[in-house]
Amino acid sequence: MIREAIVLAGGFGTRLQTVVKEVPKPMAPVAGKPFLQYILDYLIAHKVAHVVLAVGYLRETIIDYFGDNYQSLSITYAVEENPLGTGGGILNACNQIKGDNVFVINGDTFFDVDLVELSAFHETNNALLTVALKKMEKFDRYGTVETDNEGRIIGFLEKKYLDEGLINGGIYCLNKHIFHPELPAAFSFEKEILEKEIVNRKIYGLRSEGYFIDIGIPEDYARAQDDFKGK
Repeated sequence: MIREAIVLAGGFGTRLQTVVKEVPKPMAPVAGKPFLQYILDYLIAHKVAHVVLAVGYLRETIIDYFGDNYQSLSITYAVEENPLGTGGGILNACNQIKGDNVFVINGDTFFDVDLVELSAFHETNNALLTVALKKMEKFDRYGTVETDNEGRIIGFLEKKYLDEGLINGGIYCLNKHIFHPELPAAFSFEKEILEKEIVNRKIYGLRSEGYFIDIGIPEDYARAQDDFKGK
């Protein structure tokens, strides 16, 4: 079982500026707690022992709140002095990961995936990357993911309205060897890794039926206030 995780917590939260100001998006208050706290609680419940928080914008807010430990979690910080993009942020954080495999989580998304199942599927398939997939209905906000019968990802499709489809749920199980030495410091994980590496047939997707929310827009941020009451 993988016991390390990276949380991407450096987002600006541009679409939330009308309702959340002066804190990085993962620190947006949800039912009386920073959203990031729910993610850390989730990692603790899945026996993760060490988390690297990839931070940038207003990072002092996160560092001052959580420090070096949160309950049983050891916390370290991968600081972005300049924006590194999703790929550069993950790669920078990987420098603090001891093992070959690590969970990667978007700091503005909560997806209740069974990490034990995700880890086992990843390792059984000797995957370089496994993406947690969520079935959505009647949506146009997300691109979709296509897989073959064995779970290999064979395509990423552009955003458009669909009655139903599988989306990238923002949780990965990643092998550090997926990163090539020639990558620049700043790059897009989606463009440089996901879209390019599917030809090597080492990227898999695992569907999960767990609760999912992305607080990146005001409507879903408002819904989260009700969904997380009492948690």
